[in-house]
Amino acid sequence: MVDKQPKLYGSVLIKAKDILDAIVGAETAPSLNDISKASSINAPTTLKILTTLEVLGFVRRDADTRKYYLGTQFLTYGQKASESFDIRSIAHTILQSLRDATGETVNLGVCQDDHVVLVEKLESASSIKLKSTIGGRMNMYSSSMGKAMLSQYSEEQLKDYLARTEFEAVTPHTITQVTKLKADLNTIRSVGFSIDDEENEADVYCIGAPIVGDNHIFGAFSVSAPKYRVPEERRRNIIRLVLEAQHKIQELL
Repeated sequence: MVDKQPKLYGSVLIKAKDILDAIVGAETAPSLNDISKASSINAPTTLKILTTLEVLGFVRRDADTRKYYLGTQFLTYGQKASESFDIRSIAHTILQSLRDATGETVNLGVCQDDHVVLVEKLESASSIKLKSTIGGRMNMYSSSMGKAMLSQYSEEQLKDYLARTEFEAVTPHTITQVTKLKADLNTIRSVGFSIDDEENEADVYCIGAPIVGDNHIFGAFSVSAPKYRVPEERRRNIIRLVLEAQHKIQELL
C-alpha cells in the first residue's frame, strides 16, 4: 500500500520556505526580483512575505544594496537543532543491520577536538574484543573513521588540522607523514570509503565511511575485524555493505 501524501496547510508558510530556499541557494545576496524568479512567486507576494520575514528576524535587507540575507534568528534555531540532533538514533537500526550482515563490530564516531570520539559500538557474537570503548578517543589520522571525516574537509580545514596536529605512530603501520596522509585522503575521497590497515590497533582491519549531509560532516562509522578474517573477496563484500549503509543513513539526514 502506498502512503498518501499528507495534506499541507498554510500556503504562505510553503511560499515562505520557497523564498528562504531561494536566498540560501543564491551564489550572492539576491534582490527581490532574483528571489521572485528563483521561487516562482510573483514579486508583490514575494515582497509581502519578505517584509514579514524581516520583521520576525528571519531575513535581513541591506538598505543600500536592496539585497536580502538570512537573519540572525536562524543562528538560534541552528544551535538548538545541533544540540538536539543525535546521529546515534538515526543510524542505529542501519548499523545494527550492518553488524548482522558482516558479523563484525560496527563503530560510530564523531569529531571532537581533532579526535574521533566513539559514540556507538555494536558487537556481534563472533567479533573480537577491541580496545575501543564508548566515549573513548582515537586519532583522526590513524583510524578509518577519522580519515573518512578528514577526507571531507575543505582544503583550508585540512591545512589547519595538519598544522596543529602532532603525528605519532600508534602502531608500526600508522601513517605519520603528511604527504602520505594527503595521498590516502585523496584516495578515500575518490572511492568513498577509508581503510585502517593495522594503523590504529595491531592485527585489526577497519573499513569506514563518512556521514555527510547538506555540506556538514555528522560523523563516520566503520566495520572492524581481525585482519585474518578479511581476505580480498570478503573485503569487497564488506565495502559494498558499508557503502550501502552510508547511503541509507545519509538519506535520513
